[in-house]
Amino acid sequence: MADLQDELHTTAEVGELDLDHPGRLGGFEPHTAEAVAGAVTEAGADPLARAHTLLAAHPVADGYSGLPWALRHLSWFDLELGESAVDTDVPRLREGHVGALFWSLHLPGGLVGERAVGATLEQLDLVKTVVAAHPEGLRMAESAAQATDARNCGRVAVLLGPAGAAALDDSLGILRALHALGLRVLTLSGASWAGENGLTRFGEEVVREMNRLGVLPDLSGASDATVRRALTISKAPVMCTRSAARALRPHPANLPDDVLVELGVTKGLCLVPLTAEQTGPTVRDVADHLDHVRELAGPECVGLSGTYDSGAAHPQDLSDASGYPRLIAELLGRGWSETDLALLTWGNVQRVLRSADFTSRAARQRREPSMAKIAELDG
Repeated sequence: MADLQDELHTTAEVGELDLDHPGRLGGFEPHTAEAVAGAVTEAGADPLARAHTLLAAHPVADGYSGLPWALRHLSWFDLELGESAVDTDVPRLREGHVGALFWSLHLPGGLVGERAVGATLEQLDLVKTVVAAHPEGLRMAESAAQATDARNCGRVAVLLGPAGAAALDDSLGILRALHALGLRVLTLSGASWAGENGLTRFGEEVVREMNRLGVLPDLSGASDATVRRALTISKAPVMCTRSAARALRPHPANLPDDVLVELGVTKGLCLVPLTAEQTGPTVRDVADHLDHVRELAGPECVGLSGTYDSGAAHPQDLSDASGYPRLIAELLGRGWSETDLALLTWGNVQRVLRSADFTSRAARQRREPSMAKIAELDG
């Protein structure tokens, strides 16, 4: 494991390497770290102008969008021209400098078993159909490299996940099938093997198989016991796709300080949601949570999660996907460095995706696909 951890430490630097990567939304313009720094400085003292300049080089990788379920209820839509019935469309993604977006496959409560599997597959099919129908604005991606390629071509990369644990119907074979269809994030909650008492033996086997495949564990909404056990056994970084700081706002999906510290130690990623319920009603409230997570977990372990089209209320000035420059302007005013902001918006998600891929390649050399059954391990 020492060699594996050494290599993972190397891949963790990808956020910094991406500072030199070319590309911007809406065009193809090369940027170097020095050029970006100079351009941000030349933008003057106006934080909003500086924010737009920085985001042109380092767009947002948004960790959670509820758009698939929202689109199911529309008889017609055009995301490239603009769609007022939802919070997210291509014009607003471009205005907000969003370069990648995780599209949630979460389901309404109550769907279990075969119904949950079927509904998840229908949402997955919908995502691919929607992306194929909007080729000038959207492109499917399954890896960090594909997300960067989409960004450099002026498209928004769409990644699949998170899906809910109920989508597996307690089957590792279904997990492998969903991965083959493009799933990259799975939430560890809402199943008998990931409950209030933590992960069962089968739950631990699910995490090991996710590591082997390259599916990232999402711990937002999981019980504290599940969070702590997953942090211990997962060899790949974990994600919290919709979690802020519980010390600032006592929401059950927010993380306590000790977990944020542990997340930093294990190089996981806390994606702070832009929701009034979890972070507060103003841009300053969201920035307070980002400051807190950065202080405890480190600048390499914090990211952004719009949670648009999820039914949540959003802070003022962050009502849809176009609002990210206002948040970055607030952080610039608080003294965040351009390097830390580049990690926040793009680099940290890239690092986690690359680390998951490397862990998967290493794990496949050591173990075959697991044929374990829940009845065998949990009784």
